[in-house]
Amino acid sequence: MRKKRIMVIGPTKCGKTTLVNALNDYEGPLRRTQDIIYGKNTIDVPGSYIENTWMYKHLIAVSQDASHVLILIDQSRCDNVYSPGFAKSFRCPVIGVITKVDLNVENEEICYKKLKQIGIAEPYYKISVPNKIGIEELKKYLFSSKVKGD
Repeated sequence: MRKKRIMVIGPTKCGKTTLVNALNDYEGPLRRTQDIIYGKNTIDVPGSYIENTWMYKHLIAVSQDASHVLILIDQSRCDNVYSPGFAKSFRCPVIGVITKVDLNVENEEICYKKLKQIGIAEPYYKISVPNKIGIEELKKYLFSSKVKGD
């Protein structure tokens, strides 16, 4: 049986790889993700997979190796890249994560609306990895939940 990992998806430059590194306890240099990368605990998916709807089938296929899917929304930009109801494409639990919560705080409500439109139920996790906001709470949920779900 293959190890189930946490799949992290979102638009380009929304903080996916930074979050993935935090979830894997990796502190090395950041590199642009050009292909799907299987880490110790995660599956890091390039932003192009969500920004091009014809690639959704690949996301759904890769999610078969996932214990959870994290869908990221960047509070500093609030890009509208997800189709309505997109979260319903996955068979495992889908968690909404708002990244860069220390930037553009006036966009918080917009982010909540987008997560609801995507089809993700609350609770939502608000994080800023560089400022260590919310990351421990998210890790605690994911890793305690992951143990229960396996």
